[in-house]
Amino acid sequence: MTTEQSASGSPRPDAAGNADTAGNADAAGKADAAGKADAAGITGRTEAEASGTAGKTDTAGKTGKDAAEAGATIGTGAMADAAGKADAAMAGTTGKKEAETRASDKTDATGKAGAAGTAGAEGAGGDGGKAATGKAENGSGKAENGSGKAEDGKPDRWEAFASAPEPVPSRLGRATRAVGRLLVHEWTLASLASLALAVLLTWPILRYPRHTLPQDYWDPSLQAWQMAWSGHILLTNPAQLWQSNTFFPEPWSFAFSDTLLGYAPAGMLGTGPEAAVLRYNIMFVLAHALATLGAYALARQLGAGRIGSAVAGVSFAYAPWLLAQAGHLHVISNGGIPLALAMLARGHGWSLRHGYRPERRHDGWVYAGWLVAAWQLSLGFGIGLPFAYFLAGTVLVAAVTWFLRRWVVRPVKRPFGRRLFIADLVGGLLFAGVGALLAIPFFTVAEAHPNAKRSIGDIAIYSPPASGFFTAPAESRVWGGLHEGARALLPWHPEMTLLPGFVLYALAAGGLFFSVWKLRHRLLLLAGVVVTMVLAMGTRFFDGTFTYVPLFEYLPGWNGLRTPGRLMLWTTLLLGLLAAGAVSAFATRVREISAERIPSWPSPWLRLATLLPLVLVIGEGLNSTPHPVVPPQPAAMRTVDGPLLVLPSNQSLDQPVMLWSTTRFQDVVNGGSGFTPRQLDDVRRVTLSFPDQVSVDYLRVLGVRNVLLMRDHIAGTPWEITVDAPVDGLGITREEIGDVVVYRL
Repeated sequence: MTTEQSASGSPRPDAAGNADTAGNADAAGKADAAGKADAAGITGRTEAEASGTAGKTDTAGKTGKDAAEAGATIGTGAMADAAGKADAAMAGTTGKKEAETRASDKTDATGKAGAAGTAGAEGAGGDGGKAATGKAENGSGKAENGSGKAEDGKPDRWEAFASAPEPVPSRLGRATRAVGRLLVHEWTLASLASLALAVLLTWPILRYPRHTLPQDYWDPSLQAWQMAWSGHILLTNPAQLWQSNTFFPEPWSFAFSDTLLGYAPAGMLGTGPEAAVLRYNIMFVLAHALATLGAYALARQLGAGRIGSAVAGVSFAYAPWLLAQAGHLHVISNGGIPLALAMLARGHGWSLRHGYRPERRHDGWVYAGWLVAAWQLSLGFGIGLPFAYFLAGTVLVAAVTWFLRRWVVRPVKRPFGRRLFIADLVGGLLFAGVGALLAIPFFTVAEAHPNAKRSIGDIAIYSPPASGFFTAPAESRVWGGLHEGARALLPWHPEMTLLPGFVLYALAAGGLFFSVWKLRHRLLLLAGVVVTMVLAMGTRFFDGTFTYVPLFEYLPGWNGLRTPGRLMLWTTLLLGLLAAGAVSAFATRVREISAERIPSWPSPWLRLATLLPLVLVIGEGLNSTPHPVVPPQPAAMRTVDGPLLVLPSNQSLDQPVMLWSTTRFQDVVNGGSGFTPRQLDDVRRVTLSFPDQVSVDYLRVLGVRNVLLMRDHIAGTPWEITVDAPVDGLGITREEIGDVVVYRL
């Protein structure tokens, strides 16, 4: 125990009994600040003794903050015990001895010495009544406060251990860090992975992208023309968008089939058939990438993990049944559906796993979701119409549920917000407006062409049996050859091979028992799978009396859908969400096992096991799709003016003719679509005897000026005999341009 000098000069125990007189003030602040002076008989209040080998303290009373800062240096003096009873007459002597005694001690930098933060001690006493100046008389340990240097000019030897100041990044450095964070962001990596996977799993579509088309060159030629026409006409004469250059002289001919109007910006780039084919192939790859990314985003928003969401994305974009739709870009272009749903769910702060979280609401995502939904609708009603009815039903159910929970069943104030309501109102009206504007031409065509309307009998032709859900198309590399016999039993196998993947079936089944989703959500997803499968069967499920037929008869526009099997798109999405729940739960369990291990890292086999479902789903998506070469454009199509007719004319041959017309977009009588207009049917029938007077007069009445007869397609037709017949007396001329005979009427 240290001692303190009494008035008589003899050492005595510290008056506090437990305070270190070397200067370690009690951090709890238990010092008695009202000590009494013995010898002078003057009762004073000692606020703090300022010991000062740490630096020179102004007698005017520098705050205790300076003493605390000075105490951090190696030359810090000891602070006097605030509870000691110091003899006022011996203040100078005592202070000096205390300073010498305490020079090696460190004062608690946070000690609460001096109630008001004053460093000087007040009082009077013998020895001339000098006031305490707060200076420690030990001159060997003085240091400038905050200077880091001793008074003799030598650098502080402890300065090297101080933390270095944080460097201020330059503007270029900040930009580089921002770009780096963007490049490693989850959504950047997901987008790049989706694009790379699309190139890989659609290969060899980009091997010869200007000369080949996937599956066949009939429907893809039609859709390549659709993109080219929309881009061309919107740049030149937007008012004539629906009056295309094909099916001359039919009006509203652009509405004879789904239009892919949402791809019009791509159609503005390049001209001619090769550019149209290249554009088609690029959009084909991008459509697969968007489908993968959209389903991934939806699963993530609903609460699935990254690997589970990747399984949902890949299974949605590369399900085996979709390989049979490789020639239908409007069916492949479905990524806007899950992407719009993900954006709307995020904007409303809702997820399947966590429910409604008002703090996560964001009206910007709501606007974006409705815009993406409207864009998806513009690609075609074949896929867009069921999506529109799904959105309408979802809005209705959500509104009723909200009302009941807020006002009827267990009323709870659930904030929604005016901004979110306005976003839904404006976005919903925008979506409905786009749908209405797009529907007008199609309803006009349906009225002008009654044969364009579908009947229940037409639906029955394309309705798949239950076995179709377990049968893969020929384009599947894994299952195509094995299911050849099963396909032979299907009446129209291109639209009836609806296998979404056996791996997907297994993962979805596992997701019913082991999942991150709640039980009620799993049951709802299962119910959705069953309902969509039943609807996809069309009239095969008890004749569709209580399933598909009511939709066909009462929902506007539904009777224009020819192939109910394409509703398998929704089944695939729901199965993918069930599978994502199972895979996410498995990945979570792996992380838990990892945390329990020492060191906390799972074995390599366990880490690879989390990727196995994804690898298997990718394997089932491998294709053996043919990529035939597109028939080259005849030179006559680049020089002959319209209106013109190309013979022979039929559904298959007319679609490449539409593609060939993309150089000049001259009017052509030819055309291919989901139905054949009666006038085109009459033209094909009358011109079987061309060139003769009846056919020439008929074509002149229609306004046709030129007829192109292709020699390489006339084998087995009447023109094989009449192609070289004289045309004298018909009032027409005949010339040959390459392999094409041109008749000028």
